[in-house]
Amino acid sequence: MKIGFIGLGKMGAAIAGNILRAGHELTVWNRSPEPMAELARQGAVAAKSAEDALQGDALFSMLASDAAIRAVGLDGALLARAAKGLIHANVATISVDFARALAAAHEKRGLDYVASPVFGRPDAAAAGKLIVVAAGKEAAIAKLQPVFDVIGRRTAIVGDAPEKANLFKIAGNFMIAASLETMGEAHALLRKGGVDTALFHEVLSNSLFAGPVYQGYGAAITARQYEPAGFELALGLKDVNLAREAAQGLAMPLPLADLMRAHFDEAIAAGMGEKDWSAIAALIAAKAGLR
Repeated sequence: MKIGFIGLGKMGAAIAGNILRAGHELTVWNRSPEPMAELARQGAVAAKSAEDALQGDALFSMLASDAAIRAVGLDGALLARAAKGLIHANVATISVDFARALAAAHEKRGLDYVASPVFGRPDAAAAGKLIVVAAGKEAAIAKLQPVFDVIGRRTAIVGDAPEKANLFKIAGNFMIAASLETMGEAHALLRKGGVDTALFHEVLSNSLFAGPVYQGYGAAITARQYEPAGFELALGLKDVNLAREAAQGLAMPLPLADLMRAHFDEAIAAGMGEKDWSAIAALIAAKAGLR
């Protein structure tokens, strides 16, 4: 396939690299030139403008937020210059309301839009082991499935309304954030009581709480190692707020998200915004009087 890719941060660059190595013709665009140059050395075409990335069979985009997508013009102006029949796969985590708006903007211009946010950190992206959560027209998803198979180990199709994939992803990230809050509080409790947190982590993460979130993030919290960031704490706040917005739109309370929002705000104010979002445990420890 002839594929364009917009947004080459840590996740985007890793995903784009796998698409390129799978033999697809890839055109890439990014606001900063360095990631484009690296992929160009591997055989991709470095676009002169974002429009150049919309001239093939499909466009994949990985931009950090609703605002970043609007800034590029993927909610309107840029779409007007896209190739006929283009399918846009948006692999970023965005708000439910904006997902609806994007789907409508694409439909208005005769383009297919597939929401396809992913679960996984940059190392999983590089290994092609993401979980892709897809929603959109069945035929459009089917055309993209060979690419999803390259970038992920599983594709979960959750319906034909794109916003459902984003709600799925937001709920998942909310669960991860809640787990980080819980682990941070548990580890602070143990440290205050003089109990070995390394032993606690080893026992719990290999029994009752066996799984990547508890094993990986639990190890980081035990070691108090929050850099380099796999997922920045500031982005974690964005996703907690997306969960709160989604809950408000569905007229339901989400009290744990309100607590986490307050803690993430405090952590960012304390200068932790660029640390991994597991650094929320450092804030909890500090509030407990621990260093």
